[in-house]
Amino acid sequence: MHPYELHQVLLQRATDRIVKVRPGSLYHCVDRLHRDGLIRATGTERAGNRPERTTYEITDDGRTALADALAAMIAAPVNEYPRLPLALSEAHHLPRETVLDLLRDRRGRLDAELATLRGGVETVTAKQLPARYWVDLTYQIAIYETESQWIATFIEGIESGAIAW
Repeated sequence: MHPYELHQVLLQRATDRIVKVRPGSLYHCVDRLHRDGLIRATGTERAGNRPERTTYEITDDGRTALADALAAMIAAPVNEYPRLPLALSEAHHLPRETVLDLLRDRRGRLDAELATLRGGVETVTAKQLPARYWVDLTYQIAIYETESQWIATFIEGIESGAIAW
């Protein structure tokens, strides 16, 4: 694929839910992968007045690097520094009702995201795509469900006075 086509495929697959996908960054990434020998140019094409587009394919070294990177990401947990724990650790600077309103709003947003993700599962299930291609959806559902449940418990703690504010 050429970088523009790759960008379109990533957007079609909704990969932008789990990784920032920007065309400019993608072109820089492709240049770096090419420079490092992890992909190779396979041709150049031009369609009408559009600029020439170089297509690329992964090399054997690229497949090895990909496998190594994926294995490392799967095997070892990494603190990705999510923003919510930081915000909660400093939420005591906000009024009790503000925190409760914000947490309720967050739960509502989580519910909306969960509905979208579940719709995605229905879509890929209907297309009979193997689960290994969309396991990220079920993972994100589990994360959002857990977060929503935790927030509900936290709200209850504040409302009951078990967590003094």
